[in-house]
Amino acid sequence: MTGPTQRPLLFLDVDGPLIPFGAAPGRYPDGHPTYQTTRELRGGGSNPLLARINPAYGPRLMMLPCDLVWATTWMEDANECIAPLLGLPQLPVVTWPEPSDIDEQDERKGMHWKTRALVGWAAGRPFAWVDDEITDIDRRWVCAHHSGPSLLHRVDPRQGLGDTDYAALYEWLHRIGGNSVVA
Repeated sequence: MTGPTQRPLLFLDVDGPLIPFGAAPGRYPDGHPTYQTTRELRGGGSNPLLARINPAYGPRLMMLPCDLVWATTWMEDANECIAPLLGLPQLPVVTWPEPSDIDEQDERKGMHWKTRALVGWAAGRPFAWVDDEITDIDRRWVCAHHSGPSLLHRVDPRQGLGDTDYAALYEWLHRIGGNSVVA
């Protein structure tokens, strides 16, 4: 059971949800939309993919009634490169297990290597996870091993976060009442 002051967590991946990739040429014949030139990127170095990050994501994420947490292989670089582009504060970062500590049986069964770590990090607290690699196997495992409410929301990596994704997160967060446990 979570305490009355604990808000749900939102575990946020970067590649796919925030940096879209892989769209068919017909969808974006001139390439993905860009929002900053490489020269304008603060802390982003010369990574041209960072220009695909829509700065409107930041205010929309901050309006959600939850605590944002980076759940990405960018690790601390997400705070240094991504957060400034979105106007986000420094966020907590999930530390991933070493590759040698990841259960190979999970991967053979099709479970994402992040799943166990996120459930452990949440420690029973309600959470949503936004990623482009979530499967039904992950959903079933979380349902069986996490005591609080959860939403594993798969984002289309070709488009990144969109209105329907924000609507799904907003609806779920409000349905669980921010910090209530749903049966």
